[in-house]
Amino acid sequence: MRNVFIFNPGPAVLPEPVLESTSKAVLDFAGTGMSIMEVSHRSKQFDALLVETVNLVKKAMEIPDNYKVLFLQGGATMQFAMVPINLLAEGRVADYVDTGYFASRAIKEAKLIGKVNVAASTKDDNYTRIPRASELKLTKDAAYCHITSNNTIYGTQWQTFPETGDVPLVADMSSDILSRRIDVKKFGIIYAGAQKNMGPAGVTCVILREDLIGRAPENTPQMLNYKPHAENNSCYNTCPVTAIFVVHEVLKWLLDKGGVPEMEKVNEAKARLIYEILDASSFYRAPVEKDSRSRMNIPFKLPTEELDNEFVAQASKKGLVGLKGHRAVGGIRASIYNAMPMEGVERLAEFMREFEKSHS
Repeated sequence: MRNVFIFNPGPAVLPEPVLESTSKAVLDFAGTGMSIMEVSHRSKQFDALLVETVNLVKKAMEIPDNYKVLFLQGGATMQFAMVPINLLAEGRVADYVDTGYFASRAIKEAKLIGKVNVAASTKDDNYTRIPRASELKLTKDAAYCHITSNNTIYGTQWQTFPETGDVPLVADMSSDILSRRIDVKKFGIIYAGAQKNMGPAGVTCVILREDLIGRAPENTPQMLNYKPHAENNSCYNTCPVTAIFVVHEVLKWLLDKGGVPEMEKVNEAKARLIYEILDASSFYRAPVEKDSRSRMNIPFKLPTEELDNEFVAQASKKGLVGLKGHRAVGGIRASIYNAMPMEGVERLAEFMREFEKSHS
């Protein structure tokens, strides 16, 4: 058992059973006598694991048959480029919704490829909310519409996804994939860097509707084209074998726990525990508007920066680590992904009450 609770925003906490099974595979994978770090991505043992991992993703998220599940490299950042390269044809427009740091980076990358319409932005509100449906200025025949479902730094989350009709909805779900039930059919592409809620750094899951494959220009480098990756089941090049193994183990753990529906219930309860303290307090300040609050990343501030720093230091001494806010916003940030146990959130809540009482 660990002696710390890890609130890191990513790379983030992993379930202890996953660490245990991975440690065994580091020594011997599937009875091969080889480490998972040594085995070939072309071996029959790894191929079987890869097929099963894809099936586990499909089962966990209830993904329809007309979608491909890929495991790629380059993080979500690579998808900032791959999405427009593959979907934003010359003469077309892509809609983007600016809700924070990573959304703005996706916009910047897409503008290198083609024409972008920023359909809405909450930058003037310091990204403390998600745009309302009435604020979205969507292009009728856009190539696609891109959103960031959960904003790790600012602690906002789409509670209701925009209706885009026949325009494919593309979502960066890096920090809330598998945390709540979603209707995959509403999306053309879902992508997620695994290191927050799905596995370790080094692999990105891309859920891709099949009709969107093969749209890249002929001069697209193969590694940036979805088609060869889809045709080769994520093995066009040497895929991140060890990272995919860990994703497999996380998915098994999640399904054993009751799957996404059960995770959603637990995540709601964990977030409620912290937000209730924030709402009842005049000591802590939660900047995010209530109808935009994330269940994965909860930012808040104390009356002074000095108190912020003292809070982080004292929390760390009590085994509550990774609570320092992002440098762009400061303050505190508690990332409570699927693998964060309720006990960890309860310990944080207890510490928050004690700290407020001793400093008010």
